[in-house]
Amino acid sequence: MLALKPLTKTSFQSTFSGSTLQRSSRLEGVTGLVPFSWTVRRRPLVRAVISDDKAVESAKESSVEQKDVNGSLVSGSSVKEVRAVVTIRKKIKEKITKKVENQWELFMNGIGRGILIQLISEDIDPVTNSGKSVETSVRVWLPKPSEHTHILEYVADFTVPSDFGKPGAVLITNLHGKEFHLLEIVIHGFDEGPIFFPANTWIHSRNDYVESRIIFRNQAYLPSQTPSGLKDLRQEILLRVRGNGKGERNPHDTIYDYDVYNDLGNPDKDEDLARPVLGGEERPYPRRCRTGRPPSKTDTLCESRIEKPHPVYVPRDEAFEEIKQDNFSAGRLKAVLHNLVPSIAATLSSSNIPFTCFSDIDKLYNDGFILKDEQRELGNFLFIGNMMKQVLSVGQKLLKYEIPAVIRRDRFAWLRDNEFARQALAGVNPVDIEILKEFPILSKLDPAIYGPPESSITKELIEQELHGISVDKAIEEKRLFILDFHDILLPFIKRMNNLPGRKAYASRTVFFYSKTGILTPIAIELSLPPTPSSSRNKYVYTHGHDATKYWIWKLAKAHVCSNDAGVHQLVNHWLRTHACMEPYIIATHRQLSSMHPIYKLLHPHMRYTLEINALARQSLINAGGIIEACFSPGKYAMELSSAAYESWRFDMEALPADLIRRGMAVEDPSMPGGLKLVIEDYPYAADGLLIWYAIKEWVESYVEHFYTEPDSVTSDVELQAWWNEIKSRGHYDKRNEPWWPKLATKEDLTGILTIMIWIASGQHAAINFGQYPFGGYVPNHPTLMRKLIPQETDPDFEKFINNPEQTFLSSLPTQLQATKIMAVQDTLSTHSPDEEYLGQMNHQRRWINDHEVLKMLNKFSAKLGEIEETINERNKDIRLKNRTGAGIPPYELLLPSSGPGVTGRGIPNSISI
Repeated sequence: MLALKPLTKTSFQSTFSGSTLQRSSRLEGVTGLVPFSWTVRRRPLVRAVISDDKAVESAKESSVEQKDVNGSLVSGSSVKEVRAVVTIRKKIKEKITKKVENQWELFMNGIGRGILIQLISEDIDPVTNSGKSVETSVRVWLPKPSEHTHILEYVADFTVPSDFGKPGAVLITNLHGKEFHLLEIVIHGFDEGPIFFPANTWIHSRNDYVESRIIFRNQAYLPSQTPSGLKDLRQEILLRVRGNGKGERNPHDTIYDYDVYNDLGNPDKDEDLARPVLGGEERPYPRRCRTGRPPSKTDTLCESRIEKPHPVYVPRDEAFEEIKQDNFSAGRLKAVLHNLVPSIAATLSSSNIPFTCFSDIDKLYNDGFILKDEQRELGNFLFIGNMMKQVLSVGQKLLKYEIPAVIRRDRFAWLRDNEFARQALAGVNPVDIEILKEFPILSKLDPAIYGPPESSITKELIEQELHGISVDKAIEEKRLFILDFHDILLPFIKRMNNLPGRKAYASRTVFFYSKTGILTPIAIELSLPPTPSSSRNKYVYTHGHDATKYWIWKLAKAHVCSNDAGVHQLVNHWLRTHACMEPYIIATHRQLSSMHPIYKLLHPHMRYTLEINALARQSLINAGGIIEACFSPGKYAMELSSAAYESWRFDMEALPADLIRRGMAVEDPSMPGGLKLVIEDYPYAADGLLIWYAIKEWVESYVEHFYTEPDSVTSDVELQAWWNEIKSRGHYDKRNEPWWPKLATKEDLTGILTIMIWIASGQHAAINFGQYPFGGYVPNHPTLMRKLIPQETDPDFEKFINNPEQTFLSSLPTQLQATKIMAVQDTLSTHSPDEEYLGQMNHQRRWINDHEVLKMLNKFSAKLGEIEETINERNKDIRLKNRTGAGIPPYELLLPSSGPGVTGRGIPNSISI
């Protein structure tokens, strides 16, 4: 309990100094109580001062006397008792020594010497010109029992004047020697009922950072609406999280800043691990979160590496929560990267063993294989996706993969042309197919370097496959489509093919869409860079009917799939979702207060993205990482990603705009959303538009609710600074582009936010969670090819004729490459049991104190439920051949909900894996 005293510097320090601490009778005989003192933010007017039990009883029995700022006495009737319930989560797994320390912390909390809490009013104190405040300590002898053993609840009691006003913030000071995780604070005793201060944040020790943490209540305010008592705190917390751009970040920091991708290489370890900096005029790229690590010794432009298992810095609250580590997908990913992949490498000691027959691949699912446990502990793999572990003997584990969805119903589906085409519309990478608008097909690359721009796919060749229809007629009727990786890949092919075990082409594939609604590949062009002896190295293949052409056609399709896999992973997945989302998140923390309504809207869509990106930079996209080892571009992978960024446009990331740009949709006012798909049975687009318009409707109503005046968007200083920073710092290399949307109206804001939320949720789900279902069977979607297609003049052509299966399999990734990438794809395709899905908001009332907004959210959630029913009905419609039929898996990647595991469905709120 607390007694109130007029606050002066002298009385405050003496009351809170260890030399004058008054101990209650229950503390008599307790050893180890050490002198203490602390300094807190000076926010004078009224401060609640800790008293002993007798003093509290005395205060209850008599009127409390207190002087106001003018020195007049305030009667006891002018104060009220309020209580703060402070919820803390402790770590689940700890060493014995840590548990002993925890007991000491519990004790210190119980006697009021562990956590200092200050309650700040929305009303201003005219004397100090800051919010009125009262202060106390968490002071309960033992934590209240909780249904979860790792959740602790403490209480702190305040006595506040009746004119205190509404509490708008709390300041927390951690007097312990280490951090703790604060879940929330709930204030009871005010007339409006419980007041929530959602935190879900790590509170650093005062030893690490002297300033108290600021937690705002769950009330949204535009900057111009900020209560007077909170204005200085609103500005202060933004200044803190921006930092000063100097020095190396510490693990406890919550500082958000920008840097280039200069941390992918490791030249200090090996010159072959040096990688160019991404970000700048030569190699443009989005910015990442700054860590401030010192430069490497051999290249001052590159940041020194921090190797696994040591973590890369992200702001403290961006790190994965310890409670989720075992079940959370990223925890599995760490286990795969740090333990499983090295064990696979030890088992398959030779790195270039090919699959010798298709039954070798089948054994991965039917029999599994025994892993050697050399030098490393394999750890508990029970939580690694849907892969199963069985202990055979000491040091032996059985790794067995789930049968991927693409062959679960029909193991030969991947061989068919219509399945190859179907996956361009309903596979893991359904975002590259576009309409063929003109003939001849032309390259935009420099002909002086890359040869004649005309494709070798001629009208005559195509018309042989069209059965009497001219190319011009087919183009007019919108029945020719193309998958074109020529220009993005050809500049890299020479260097890629000089890498050991890599052979690739730059591909183009032309498809024909029949009147019966079937998409079929009719011609594939595979290009190599021109050489001094030949300026045109383009090979065109069609699906012949004899055995030799059949196998060559199958090899050509595999090379296309390899191109598709690389572009999918490095461009559409990593660049366009993970990397481009990171600057939006950094800017949101730096420029939008946590009480800003747009911050609250975006917050669920930022969860864990910075951490998963940091993990990717450390172990996936780094020099010598999984992506380089298992995908065609190898050490040039991220340079290819940078090249793709040159044509990236924020405005084209809107799903309708992207579909129109690719010619896959046309504007049609008579259709829902004003858009008509050129191929009606385009599952990604059809389902995606349902999700897109639902997000847009939700965002539109949310923006309309908060921005009620005509100039409220332009006059929002935080919002304008946020958008300017995204353009000028987060996407610095694109800062002068004319296509950036303006931010002047509510419609502008709705459009910008809808793009961001779509990218974090629907778009990422569509191209991420199908990785194992489609790529888990290596022949269906190989990540690299190791041989070029044999020509009749090649020495290996006779081997191909005698054993085409062996030629095909030896062109695919090796057993080591395949099993490594399958392990990673399985994990990347896995939902954790605690996933937060689109339209879901845990503890809604705690998220925001606004009943109208909560009604809008519930409406959005209900709409997503309706969409799920619609998609399920579509998957039963026999007219839709790309999602129904014998052996055809339904298209479920954009179903909003999912259970845990590799389900091939579900839209999480954020890019969290």
